[in-house]
Amino acid sequence: MQAQTITPVQKRVDVIPANILLTKPNARKRKLRVAAYCRVSTEQEEQQSSYAAQIAYYTEKISKNKDWELAGIFADEGITGTSAKKRTEFLKLMALCEKGKIDMVLTKSVSRFSRNTLDAIGYIRKLKAKGIPIIFEKEGINTMEMASEMALCFLSGFAQAESESISRNVTWGKRQSFKSGKVPFQYSRILGYEKGEDGQPKIVPEEAEIVKRIFRSYYSGASIGKIKKSLEADKILTPTSKEEWSPGVIQYMLRNERYIGDALLQKTYVVDCLTKETRKNNGEIPQYYVTGNHEPIISRDLFNLVQEEIARRAGKRKVARKAVKTEKGKYSSKYALTELLCCVECGTQYRRVTWARNGKKKVVWRCINRLEYGTKYCKESPTIEESRLHQAIITALNRLDEDKADVIETLKAGLQLAIGSQDDDSFNEAAVQNRIAELQSVMMDLVGLSSKSSAGADYFDAKFEEIAAEIKGLQGQLGEHQEQTMLAQNTQARIHELLYMMETTDLSLKEYREDVVKAVIDKVEVLSADRIWITFKGNTEMGQELPGE
Repeated sequence: MQAQTITPVQKRVDVIPANILLTKPNARKRKLRVAAYCRVSTEQEEQQSSYAAQIAYYTEKISKNKDWELAGIFADEGITGTSAKKRTEFLKLMALCEKGKIDMVLTKSVSRFSRNTLDAIGYIRKLKAKGIPIIFEKEGINTMEMASEMALCFLSGFAQAESESISRNVTWGKRQSFKSGKVPFQYSRILGYEKGEDGQPKIVPEEAEIVKRIFRSYYSGASIGKIKKSLEADKILTPTSKEEWSPGVIQYMLRNERYIGDALLQKTYVVDCLTKETRKNNGEIPQYYVTGNHEPIISRDLFNLVQEEIARRAGKRKVARKAVKTEKGKYSSKYALTELLCCVECGTQYRRVTWARNGKKKVVWRCINRLEYGTKYCKESPTIEESRLHQAIITALNRLDEDKADVIETLKAGLQLAIGSQDDDSFNEAAVQNRIAELQSVMMDLVGLSSKSSAGADYFDAKFEEIAAEIKGLQGQLGEHQEQTMLAQNTQARIHELLYMMETTDLSLKEYREDVVKAVIDKVEVLSADRIWITFKGNTEMGQELPGE
């Protein structure tokens, strides 16, 4: 019997398209809940119209599909796409997806969704695990399809690269703007200024007085904490209209060069355009200092004095480190004499001490050296009762008030002398700097000649030494002149401030006042148990006897 030949069956595979509706339990029984996400990246007018157009487009698109139900339009306006942290609408969309309130998401393109590759892939995978597809219309990608993730990796990478490029261009544009002296001004964060009609900063008189008050209070000895309490007690609002002042805000104001009409640009910089991490610029990138950009509120003299005071207070050390013979006491705004009272024998400051004997308390001032080391370093410094000390200072201030007119005239004469010393034209700083530059150029030329000339090395060595000696001498003259100029400027500043204090402060006191003492007295030396020597700011000096016990 002949064997029957069996014809092999030819295989055929038919593709049954996936039904998105089946990705959700019971999805057949209802419409697909579809949401859309859109974003514009700038605040330009044309981009704003695009923002509105996107919302209208997706509203119409979803509403027209009979199988879809609008689950919401989520739109972030003018927000960066490099990070999701500040995109509130995006985060709201993701939260609703997590809760199972959305079945599908529509968006224009990968770059609209995210310019951060890791962020994009992370969110896509999270939604994919929940069966929620994201449709990127421009690229024609459905994230539920197998090959979509590879394509998204490439596209997100391109979007991220685009964002980095934009960031570089923006940074470059800012730096060019800085170089040309264009100063951005955050009026909402700077007390004392508003935008004028010409677009330039304009002083707000009422706020300017508050700024002056803060600077003068600090220079007069008030602590940051005391200034804070004073401002809050008077119901004065912060630059951002808050009732409570933070110490950081006051410190920032005291250091802000905007108040003298200048502007330091690029104090901070963005480390990474994706994470938006910002760091203080300590020289990593260029900075630009613009002098005379706008009208000042604070004089340059007072500002410089305040910066000195900030540095001085920061340099104070804690008392009672016995490894050191003499100590600088920790700064105290509560007691002005903590800063001013010192021992004439050893030069160390005095400290306020409360004695308790026989059930009675007595406040005295004692030399820190004497307190910490007995008579080892300071043998004769007297202990002074606070009440006697205060009364002696009150008497001295009253004497100063009686002679106020003469003191003011003396101060004005000293001011003119300081100005005169600064205006001395006998030293031409520019000419000296030019000469130094010429000599340095000659020195460089000699370097080139020495390799080509037949002259001996001794000849060139002698020339180098001769030029170097002249440069060193000129640099010494320049340094000395600059030091004298700075000293004269500092003297002027101090006299200006003392004149202001003398003209605005009543020195005819009936009781001791810490603020007045700090404002007008530079130093009080204890000469003996019965006599002190007071040096007022501006170098006016006066001896004063202490009253009897």
